[in-house]
Amino acid sequence: MEALRTQQITRSFSGRVIIEDISIHLRDHELVSLLGVSGAGKTTLFNVISGILPPDSGQVLLHGEDVTGSPGKISYMLQKDLLLEHMKVIDNVSLPLRLKGISKKDARAKAKPLLEAFGLEGTQDSYPSALSGGMRQRAALLRTYLGSQGVALLDEPFSALDTITKGQIHSWYLDIMEKIDLSTLFITHDIDEAILLSDRIYIMTGKPGRIRDELVIDRPRSDRKEFNLTEEFLSYKKEVLKVMGNR
Repeated sequence: MEALRTQQITRSFSGRVIIEDISIHLRDHELVSLLGVSGAGKTTLFNVISGILPPDSGQVLLHGEDVTGSPGKISYMLQKDLLLEHMKVIDNVSLPLRLKGISKKDARAKAKPLLEAFGLEGTQDSYPSALSGGMRQRAALLRTYLGSQGVALLDEPFSALDTITKGQIHSWYLDIMEKIDLSTLFITHDIDEAILLSDRIYIMTGKPGRIRDELVIDRPRSDRKEFNLTEEFLSYKKEVLKVMGNR
């Protein structure tokens, strides 16, 4: 089944077209990356998909429903975790439920059982300042999940992490997606990260930004351990570099 689709999205600012004729889709349970250099319009596209910005033309469909220009329908996690330092972890992660009108008690009760799955067991009464970088990202991801309808947009969420922590959270995220039945559209400019995590990759290039190519990663996500050390991985990377080099 299809979780998300954009149809011929175009968006401009001050008369300059930033993205043009963008049509992509995300199936249930997929992780699909949007890969491109800075300035290609990836974040603009996410702002349109999330409803923050209306498109000049085109549609956004969530589970077949037209949600174009409707903020709050699709969860969106930015690069920074944006945790509120004065709030406990349990209240940070359950904030989307509170914004939907759920009581503090009920929101906490719904979020609490998920803390263990997200590697946050025992932190519910802590404040964000007590968490490591990786744990802060997990908390932000749980908050995103609790505000989602099974679809999450992640904009370079792991870029600030060190190499070791990033590798650990990559493995964890692939595992947690299976457990919580989540579909993910993921922005990155890191080719290795895109290949390692994705079922498919959309390569976005140009000004205005357009989808140049789509690459299917033909290896199950459950079989990605040391994938980046294989000849298969290198072959995918060469293919991506070829497409991006011909922009």
